[in-house]
Amino acid sequence: MEISNTYIESFIQPRNELLMEMETYAKEHHVPIMQLSGIDVLNQLLRIQKPSSILEIGTAIGYSALRMAITLPNCTIVTVERDSERVDLAKQFIARSEAANRITVIEGDALEVDVESIQSSFDAVFIDAAKGQYMRFFKKYSPLVPSGGILYIDNMYMHGLSDLDIKEVPRRKRTMIRNLKTFADWIMAHPDYDSTFFPVGDGLLICLKR
Repeated sequence: MEISNTYIESFIQPRNELLMEMETYAKEHHVPIMQLSGIDVLNQLLRIQKPSSILEIGTAIGYSALRMAITLPNCTIVTVERDSERVDLAKQFIARSEAANRITVIEGDALEVDVESIQSSFDAVFIDAAKGQYMRFFKKYSPLVPSGGILYIDNMYMHGLSDLDIKEVPRRKRTMIRNLKTFADWIMAHPDYDSTFFPVGDGLLICLKR
């Protein structure tokens, strides 16, 4: 028996006015932000891990960065976004929060920016950007995570597309889904990580570095 959305939503934590405003903006302007059930689980895992620093790949309008910063009042976050309009929006929203002094927004392509020049290591990395590039993001930034650190990766389910035979996936998304599946197979077999898939939100993958 499947659990109803109403029952799942009864466990979702309340948010402040700024976060609610951001959720409304994202819905009205079709900006992808993490699903509420998924980010609640992510934040609970972060409470358990207690990282002092997080690198986020894919800022969008700054919603998840703010959610993580509010959850972890002693944590600093560096977040990377290549869309200049979204960078501006993220900075505006973040500036209105009490966590503004703990979040650094970097504008640029995450595959090209030199994050290491800003900070040499992070306790956790959260990847939520171009799904077809997850393998490249992981390989570029996992060296910045020490043993015992965790990489969190969202959208592994990709709204159900990852569960389909590749021939059933719309042509324009096949390369992305093929890359996503290749990454999933690769990381689950990787000897340096203990990885687990959480079927929450749009699919959250947790990779603990050995």
